[in-house]
Amino acid sequence: MTEKTFIPTPDQSAAFREALGCFGTGVTVVTTQTALGPRAITVNSFTSVSLDPPLVLWCLAKESNRFGAFSDCQHYSIHVMAQEQQDQSLRFARDGEDFSHADWSVDEMGRPQLADCLARFDCHLHACHEAGDHLIMVGHVDQVMYRTGQGLIFKRGQFGGFVDLI
Repeated sequence: MTEKTFIPTPDQSAAFREALGCFGTGVTVVTTQTALGPRAITVNSFTSVSLDPPLVLWCLAKESNRFGAFSDCQHYSIHVMAQEQQDQSLRFARDGEDFSHADWSVDEMGRPQLADCLARFDCHLHACHEAGDHLIMVGHVDQVMYRTGQGLIFKRGQFGGFVDLI
C-alpha cells in the first residue's frame, strides 16, 4: 500500500477513519442504568486520564441512538472485554437494550456489571466536554476489578487479541 497524505476535511472522512484504524485499541462495553432499564454501548475510545485522582475517559458519539441514555448518566461501568467476548461486544454494538445474551448483575449504585470481562472500572461522572461530534465523558473511578486473560483488540475493522505473559 502506498503512503497517503491529506488534510482531514469532511470530504476526507473515510480516509481519516481509515488512518485512525491503524491504531489498535482495546474493546470496551460501557453500561448504565436508566429509567427504562439497563443500557450498554460498545466503545474503543477509552483511556486513562489521571492516577490521582483516578480518572478515565471514553467518547460518546452525538449521533448515537444511545446518546440520551449515556449523556445523562451519573454512574456507569466500563468493561474491558476479553477475547472470548467478541460476540457479546458485537451484540451490544448493535443493540444496547438486550442483555439476554450476557451474564450480568447490578451493583449498589445500580450499575449493570458484565461477568467475565478482563477489567471493570465502576465510575461516577466527573466531567463532560463537548468535542466536535462527540461528548468526552470523564469518569472518577470508584472501584476496579481485573484479572488475567486475553484482551479483545480492534484494528482496521478486525478483531484480534494478545496472550498475557503473566
